[in-house]
Amino acid sequence: MNNNDLRLLLKAKVSLVVIETHDEPRALTLLDGIFQVEQLPAWRWTRTDGLKNLGYGFNLRANDVHHEPEAIFKYIKGCKEQSAFVLCDMHPYLDDPLHLRYLKDIIFNPIGHKIVLVSHQLSLPPELARHGASVSLTMPSEDEILAIVKEEARQWAAQNKQSRIKTDNVTLQKLVSNLKGLPHHDVRRLAHGAIADDGAITEADLPELTRRKFELMDMDGVLHFEFSTAHLRDVGGLNTLKRWLEDRRKIVLGQANEKNTTQLDAPKGVLLFGVQGGGKSLAAKSIAGVWGLPLLRLDMAALFNKYVGETEKNLREALKLADLMSPCVLWLDEIEKGLAQDSADNAIGKRLLGTLLTWMSERKSRVFMVATSNDISVLPPELMRKGRFDEIFFVDLPDQNTRATIFTIHLNKRGLLLENFDIGQLATITEGFTGAEIEQAVVSATYTASARKDKVHQAMIEAAIQTTQPLSVVMAERINELRGWARERAVFAN
Repeated sequence: MNNNDLRLLLKAKVSLVVIETHDEPRALTLLDGIFQVEQLPAWRWTRTDGLKNLGYGFNLRANDVHHEPEAIFKYIKGCKEQSAFVLCDMHPYLDDPLHLRYLKDIIFNPIGHKIVLVSHQLSLPPELARHGASVSLTMPSEDEILAIVKEEARQWAAQNKQSRIKTDNVTLQKLVSNLKGLPHHDVRRLAHGAIADDGAITEADLPELTRRKFELMDMDGVLHFEFSTAHLRDVGGLNTLKRWLEDRRKIVLGQANEKNTTQLDAPKGVLLFGVQGGGKSLAAKSIAGVWGLPLLRLDMAALFNKYVGETEKNLREALKLADLMSPCVLWLDEIEKGLAQDSADNAIGKRLLGTLLTWMSERKSRVFMVATSNDISVLPPELMRKGRFDEIFFVDLPDQNTRATIFTIHLNKRGLLLENFDIGQLATITEGFTGAEIEQAVVSATYTASARKDKVHQAMIEAAIQTTQPLSVVMAERINELRGWARERAVFAN
């Protein structure tokens, strides 16, 4: 709800309004302005200060301060002049039946008092919910964020006797974009932090700023901020997927060529499915890494809650946070864990699916969704139809050239000289291995070398390979089924 809507709501015949915000000073300033225009006496109450003037109004007597909740409710009920009362942090006291009765008496009083409850989080009890309205303050626009950043920069420069801070327009715009979705006071705090450490706004400030922004959003446990992203060069193979991503990179980052007059739709996301250990998770991380976007991982299993409606609420809150973090990559890891048609609680799965599909069809934010799945056959057909995802990619077992690339990546990562190994031979004898199995063969060889106080050599890796029973053998029938499904319905990522 925007601030003008709040003004209209308070002018209407709504006696009880809830404002959920962490930015209490801004809420009070906004309400003061509204009540000043309406020429309505307004008061602010807190447990510490009692009743104080918010704007203008009649004078209070010394015994009219009323620090206790029951006392303030009794005072408001007996007040004969129509007024507005802004009660801060009243949420702990709304489970008292006496307080609820007082609020009902005030709401039904023909005098027409306005009661505004301001708190970081507050749900009205059922007996009050139909008589009140809950609103959230609008977040600052990009222009407002830019103005706050420039103001913080001017203040820092003046305090440190500098003419200006160091930055450039591209980095400044990225900073502004990363600060979207935060209230004014958090924007100011994070902008100051980015400037104050070295008197500059640089690319190096952005990852830490994004991490702190996510912490302020407070959805840890369901939605995780992935600090370690990857790069496409860390992914062996998947060349078709890499080209697809590169073609859309500028659109996702809002850097489309202005000479191209064709209106391009913003990419929505991709679904990656295939064998376990095939590189789907690494591909998801690399998408965020190559685009330079924050990566949020939604843990589907962590969504579930024993209380009715809480599971869907968890998903709605996580998707809302992703919108606030945009532009970003949202990774739904092992999506079938939450949406499988044959799950133990199919009713919850259907409600989750409905919540997700509604968000996918209605979202306006630049959130690129990457869903990964090991078993696409159990996913509901509503999720798979055209338009939900831009493309469905099948991640198959790596071919020989890709296996050689994967060996090269993991040997380099561990500081092992490539000339000491016959990579072609290693790639040949690992036919049917996944990328994860190849990595583990290299890891196993490094442990063997450490135990023997020796260097890693070819024979150690080959020995580790010989003791590995790859998934392509253990689950041969299942992998062939996946390939058959993919030939008709998906694009091969390799």
